[in-house]
Amino acid sequence: MTATIEPEVGKARRRKEDARLITGRTRWTDNIVLPGMLHMAILRSPVAHARITSIDTSQARGMSGVEAVVTGADIAEAQGSLPCAWPITDDMKSPPAPSLAVHTVKFAGEAVAAVVARSKAEAQDALEAIEVDYAELPVVLDMAEAVADGARLTHEDLGTNASATWKFDSAEAGTGGDVEQAIADGEVVVHRTFRQQRLIPAFMEPRSVVVDPTGEQLTMWSATQIPHILRLMLAMTLGVAEHKIRVIAPDVGGGFGGKLQVTPEEVIAFLVARKLGKPVKYTETRSESLQAAHHGRDQIQKLTMAARRDGTITGLKVELLADMGAYLRLVTPGVPILGAFMFNAIYKIPAYHFACTNVFTNKTPTDAYRGAGRPEATFAIERMMDELAVELGMEPLEVREKNWIKHEEFPYTTVSTLTYDSGNYEAATAKAKDLFGYDALRAEQAERRAKNDPVQLGIGISTFTEMCGLAPSRVLGSLSYGAGGWEHAAVRMLPTGKVEVVTGSSPHGQGHETAWSQIVADQLGVPFEDVEILHGDTQSSHKGMDTYGSRSLTVGAMAVLKAGHKVIDKARTIAAHMMECAPDDVEFEAGKFTVRGTDSSVGIQDVALAVFAAHDLPDGVEPSLDSEATFDPENFSFPHGTHLCATEVDTETGQVRIRSYVCVDDIGAVINPLIVEGQVHGGLAQGIAQALFEEAVHDESGTLTTGTLVDYLVPSAADLPSFTTGLTETRATSNELGVKGVGEAGTIASTPAVVNAVVDAVRHLGVADIEMPCTPMRVWQAIHGGAR
Repeated sequence: MTATIEPEVGKARRRKEDARLITGRTRWTDNIVLPGMLHMAILRSPVAHARITSIDTSQARGMSGVEAVVTGADIAEAQGSLPCAWPITDDMKSPPAPSLAVHTVKFAGEAVAAVVARSKAEAQDALEAIEVDYAELPVVLDMAEAVADGARLTHEDLGTNASATWKFDSAEAGTGGDVEQAIADGEVVVHRTFRQQRLIPAFMEPRSVVVDPTGEQLTMWSATQIPHILRLMLAMTLGVAEHKIRVIAPDVGGGFGGKLQVTPEEVIAFLVARKLGKPVKYTETRSESLQAAHHGRDQIQKLTMAARRDGTITGLKVELLADMGAYLRLVTPGVPILGAFMFNAIYKIPAYHFACTNVFTNKTPTDAYRGAGRPEATFAIERMMDELAVELGMEPLEVREKNWIKHEEFPYTTVSTLTYDSGNYEAATAKAKDLFGYDALRAEQAERRAKNDPVQLGIGISTFTEMCGLAPSRVLGSLSYGAGGWEHAAVRMLPTGKVEVVTGSSPHGQGHETAWSQIVADQLGVPFEDVEILHGDTQSSHKGMDTYGSRSLTVGAMAVLKAGHKVIDKARTIAAHMMECAPDDVEFEAGKFTVRGTDSSVGIQDVALAVFAAHDLPDGVEPSLDSEATFDPENFSFPHGTHLCATEVDTETGQVRIRSYVCVDDIGAVINPLIVEGQVHGGLAQGIAQALFEEAVHDESGTLTTGTLVDYLVPSAADLPSFTTGLTETRATSNELGVKGVGEAGTIASTPAVVNAVVDAVRHLGVADIEMPCTPMRVWQAIHGGAR
C-alpha cells in the first residue's frame, strides 16, 4: 500500500542535480573521452571583411600529430549553409552562411580552417603554421549608416544591407486606431531614441562538441540547448538520414539563448569526423566564445508616444533598426519581431505601429539572448513611461497606473493581438512599494536634492509583463516560424513502482529534474525520490522541441502531466479488475485507487507490479502503464511584476551604486520557490549587467575589443546588491497547473528599472538619457555636459 505523503508542489526542495553540478562531478561535453579521439582547433579570421586570396596549409599538414587540415574549399559542397528557421517576410534576404569560409570572410572571428590532431596542443600549434592572405574590403559597422543611400555593403550580391522589414499596424490589423492620427491629435507627444547595446551571452561552460562516427549511428555530444532541433537541422543541412544521427546534450553549463544554435563548429566537427572515421572533439576557448558565438540585442529604437494631459496614452509608434551581424543564424531575424508584441506592455494603448528593419553588418551574427526581443521592448516602453511622466510633471507610478490593465479586465486582448489571460498589476505594485519603502525613499531623494548632495539618489521603476512559454504552433506558423512549439513527454512505471519520466525539454541549469519529480510525485502519489527524469538524448527522448523562451514548465511539464493522466487512466482499469469493481467506481488520490464508498484500495505502485507479472489482467488490456503525450498550448503565458531600484550616483565621479533592489513577480502557481528564487536572482544579474557593465565593442576595423573577460565586464556577486524578492499569484488559465514562466523575468524587468533609477538621480542636472551601459565615464560625461 502506498503511504500518504506530503505534497511536493510548492515545497522548497534543493535540486537533485546540484550534487553533481556544483562539484563538477558530471559529464560535461569536454569531459568526454573516446578511444582514438582526435582534437580539433579552428583558425579564425583576424579581419572583419576580406577576400581570401590564398590559404597555405602545407606546413601545418606535416606537423607532429596532425591528422588533417580542412579549409572551406575542401568542404564547400558538403557543408551546405547554416540554417535560418525564421523567414519573417517573403522577400527576406538570407545569404548563404558557410561553416568554413570559402571565398570571403564577413566578420572577425569567422572560421577559415580547421586542424585535427592527436592532442589539443598539437592542433593549436598547427594553426600558427597556416598562412592566409586576405584582401581587405570596406567594413559595415554602423546600422544607421548601413541603410543610408550609397552605403558600403556587407554582401555585395544582395545590393543592400537591409535583410527585411517587418511591420504591424493596429489600424490595418483592426485592433486599434491610426497611430499617425493619434500623434497629430496628441496633447503631449514624446520622441525618444534609445540604444540597445550588443551583448554576449557569456555562459559558464564554453561551447563544446564531440562527434563519434564509428557506430551504426553518428553520435554527437554537444553543449546545446536544442538536441532535437540540432539533429533535424544537421540532417537537412548535410543531407544525412535523420535516423542515422544521435544527438546528446549532457549536463550543459548555462545557455541563456547562446546555445540555441546550429553552430559552424558542430557542422565542421561532424564532417571532419565522418571523413576521417574517427571521433573528434572541439572545445572553444573563452576568447573564441566571446568573439564567434552569437551575440544578442544590438538595436536602435526610435519611439514616439502621444498622450493626453491627464497622462492617458493615445498612441505609440516604434521604429527599430536591428543588427543581424554578418549572417542570419537559426532564429536571428525573428528575435526583434518577438518584441513587437511587447512594446504595449501592460498598458491600454489604443493605437500602435511597429516597424523593424533587420540590417547586415560585418559583426558576429546576433540571435537569441535571455529574453530574446522582450527585454528590448520592455526597456523602451518603461523608459518612455518615465519620459512621459517628466513631460507631464506627474509621478512615474501614477502615469503607469493611469494606463495599465486593471485586474478585473482580464482576459484582455491587447492592441498587438495577444490575449493576456490573467494578472494583477495593482497587487504586485502595492507589495513592491511596501517592501521598497517607496515613499520614504522619495522623501530622502527630495532632501538630497535640496542639499545639493554630491551623491544623489534615484528611483527606477519597471512594471512589466512578457509573453513566454514560446509554443502555440498556430501562432508560430502565422509568424512564418519554421517549426511548431509543442512538447513531448513519456511516463514509465517500472515493476518496482519507481517512475521514469522522459522529457523533450533539455535543461541547462533550470532544475527540470527536481521540478518535474515534484509534479509527478504529487500526480502519481509516489515518493519524490522514486522519480527519475531522463532528457537530452534523441535516442531515449525521441521527440522534443527543447528549451528556450521560458517554455519548459508551461509546455514541457504540461506534456509530462498529460502523460501521467494516461498512466492513471490505464492503471484505473487494472485496479478495478484487481478489486473486482467497475472502473467508474474507482477513485484515485495520493497514489491509491479506492472503490468509492469503501475501504477497498490498491496502490498505483502495486498495480505496476501486477502489470509486470500480467497473471490476471482484464481481457484485451496490454501489460503496460507506460504512456506518451504531446502538449501544444493554445496561448502563451504572461508572467508580470513590479521591479523597483534605488541607486546612489556620485555626481563627482559618475560612480553608480545600487542601494536597494526590490522585485515582486507574479509567475502563477509556484512549483519550487527555491528554484524560482535562483532563476530570479540569475535574471536580475544579467539585466543589471546590461544596465551597468556589459557591452561588446568593436573598433573601426570591426575587431572585437572586448574579447576577454578582462574587457567584457561580466559582474561578480561582489558587484551586485542583495535582492529583496516577493511573489503574488494570479494563476494562468492556459494550463492545468496554473503556472507561468520565470526564467527570463528578472532579465526583462531589471534593465529599465536600473537605468530609470540612474537617470532619475541626475535628471535635475539636465540629464535626459544615458546610453547603456551606464559606466562611471558615461554618467560623468552626461552630468558635465558631455555625450548624452
